[in-house]
Amino acid sequence: MLKPILPDPDSLSLSQLVAQMIVVRTTGHLFDHEIEYPVWEANHPQLEHYISDLGVGGIILLGGSGAEIALRCQALQAMADIPLLISADIEEGVGQRFSGAIWFPPPMALGEIARTNLALARQYAHQFGQTTAREAMAIGLNWVLAPVVDVNNNPANPVINVRAFGETPEIVTELTQAFIQGAQEYPVLTTAKHFPGHGDTSVDSHLSLPVIDHDLARLDQIELAPFKGAIFPGAGKPVDAVMTAHICLSALDQQYPATLSKPILTGLLRQEIGFDGLIVTDAMVMGAITKTYGAYEAVVLAIEAGADVIMMPADVEGCIQAICEAVRVGRIDEAQIRASVERIWRAKHKVSGPAAAGPSCHNWEPTEPVTQVQQLAQPKTIELAKTILQASSRQGGTGFKPKEQGQNVILVDDVLSARHFLPRTAPAITEPMGWGYELTLLDSRSSQLPKTGLPTLVQLFVRDNPFRRGKPVVQLACQCLELLAGDLQAVVVYGSPYLLEKLSLTDHVPWVFSYGQMPMAQALMMETLTHGTFVLGAIDQSFTD
Repeated sequence: MLKPILPDPDSLSLSQLVAQMIVVRTTGHLFDHEIEYPVWEANHPQLEHYISDLGVGGIILLGGSGAEIALRCQALQAMADIPLLISADIEEGVGQRFSGAIWFPPPMALGEIARTNLALARQYAHQFGQTTAREAMAIGLNWVLAPVVDVNNNPANPVINVRAFGETPEIVTELTQAFIQGAQEYPVLTTAKHFPGHGDTSVDSHLSLPVIDHDLARLDQIELAPFKGAIFPGAGKPVDAVMTAHICLSALDQQYPATLSKPILTGLLRQEIGFDGLIVTDAMVMGAITKTYGAYEAVVLAIEAGADVIMMPADVEGCIQAICEAVRVGRIDEAQIRASVERIWRAKHKVSGPAAAGPSCHNWEPTEPVTQVQQLAQPKTIELAKTILQASSRQGGTGFKPKEQGQNVILVDDVLSARHFLPRTAPAITEPMGWGYELTLLDSRSSQLPKTGLPTLVQLFVRDNPFRRGKPVVQLACQCLELLAGDLQAVVVYGSPYLLEKLSLTDHVPWVFSYGQMPMAQALMMETLTHGTFVLGAIDQSFTD
């Protein structure tokens, strides 16, 4: 006899229903002493309380290896009476957050390919979605917080930037639809973000509230078009969830940001566009919310606006109590809470049914989940990532030849956060070291400048990263390139095409560019630089398992 995995919502108390609407963040590492963000990430006793006592509905993970995540997800699900939705921001593949899996270049690399070959870019995006879902499911994740559906039409955007699939609604719509269709071949949830469009901003919503003043006609033509494409793709199933943006759109609501706006979430997204999946907030600890609204009032406003899921509230227990109190005093109708839980139940049925497997899944029959980490980093996955990196790269000039002695100048946004892509064994370090080049590592806080009078390779690792403060590293890059003009042998740029444009490199000095920053991208760029041309491979057409 098959057992139902989810209880009748009528059997749950109001606080239990509300708890199902909460997603809390914790580390992907197995032990509390490895927590990297203690203000945001629950330790083990807190997490056990949230899951076992309060009954929260979901978890978001960051950090650790794929093998750790598989064990972590299995332990988390074992704590829960009701199956958990376990999520991660894996916009660049599972390896972006969890070592051992494959880290893909950012989505804009596919947009680069689409400029000249949209059909090929769609194929890669579909395979990218397949791979992300398969690797996520293998280690216990059942909710992919991707794709980014924003149109990055503002080069100064510090928070979306290369996370977007492109700069036009046409390309973004095509590629995000392909990604979603690929991912939906597996029992995981997909998420279109950040509604109603975070692409045309120059303020980081992690720090403060961006304001967009476009009229409704412009919003419908540019920002909303990819979201409509994700919700009504024509072919395939609609996206499972839509994540809100912490931005103010005066044409739609002059009082509240989108995450807290009933005209935007209920009026536009739910009623006018007709989306019936999960509406999930962006993290409620972000500065765009916390600087203006208290932790408790903000979550009540989000539920009033039409959100089904609250992501990363500042005080989990206090927020549950605040929402329950809003129901008791009549600010929120209990029927709305129950409607949200029904949507959450549909989502949990999708990822926990007979087709689902892996350590995150409560099966219909009570069997012990089995980890599937052997599914990570399969040869075809590595081939796909490498092919996208190659096909989206750029180069200019030729003739680089290492000298017997020289220097390798590496500039990064932040030395302390660069270890994820720039370990001691990174090709950007070891390859020039093999030529006899000494290393100089600088970031935007560095007071020193590189030596002159030596043959010099300059490598720039720059993305417009969230939370970045201080002098942009592009200023330091320009200063170094000017200082080293007479000694410059070659330039390698990893990350942002907008930086590449600001540098105004000419073909007088060999240069190469990669959207990726990971060691795989570094190895490809070193090979390209020394051999003078890209060696493009052909992706296997029979990619699907």
